[in-house]
Amino acid sequence: MTALSPNEIERFAALCGEPLPARGGIGTLGEKTLHSLLKSFLEPDPAAHEIPVGPYVADIVGENSIIEIQTGSFDRLRPKLTAFLEISQVTLVYPLAHFKWLIWVEPGSGSTSPRRKSPRAGNYPDAMAELYKILPLLAHPNLRLALLLIDLDEYRLRDGWSRDKKKGSHRYERIPQALAGRLDLLSPAAWRAPEARAAFFPPGLPDPFTSKDYAKAARLNVHAAQTALRVLSHMGAVERQGKRGNLYLYGTQNL
Repeated sequence: MTALSPNEIERFAALCGEPLPARGGIGTLGEKTLHSLLKSFLEPDPAAHEIPVGPYVADIVGENSIIEIQTGSFDRLRPKLTAFLEISQVTLVYPLAHFKWLIWVEPGSGSTSPRRKSPRAGNYPDAMAELYKILPLLAHPNLRLALLLIDLDEYRLRDGWSRDKKKGSHRYERIPQALAGRLDLLSPAAWRAPEARAAFFPPGLPDPFTSKDYAKAARLNVHAAQTALRVLSHMGAVERQGKRGNLYLYGTQNL
């Protein structure tokens, strides 16, 4: 993982400490808090924010590069990212929830539940489900990836279909609390570097391993683990090494 400097940690903490009304408040229409804060963290000069580039608007434009922050689904990202990559180096920033505290919001009254910590800590393999959606672009020579682990409060509407209204609920807002980690992937070769291996392959994972082994070690469901391994295979971070029963074996030792 990319080492965080004390200055980065302090600057991020300072932004998290700013009053929420200055960033629009919780749940207001328009830009969400996490996206807005990351723009200020990555580029303090607001004159570089929200710059038209062709038919699209880039989050940040510098002298020789574009920074695009994606806090949600990558489903609609490919056309925009393709257009940017044709003309510039692009850093795609994707924040991942690390330690997360859940607060439930009643849709009618707006009242909130007590803040409770989620039992699962997020990590870098969680990025793979979205990265799979831009798989053909991941090896583009102009693409850089920055995966950020962020401790945050997540507000969710209690509007789901289950008895307690939690299953199928919608995310309302995410309020960052701290920057916990960063992984920069500056080229396809970086996916095979020691820091990337440490980020994507949890300690104790056997080599070779199956998708079920990976799912258990990375705390993913099997489908998510299979998707992650497709991305890692595509980027040369792991390779198939035969089968065990009906499951493919994957390994990193020969790379």
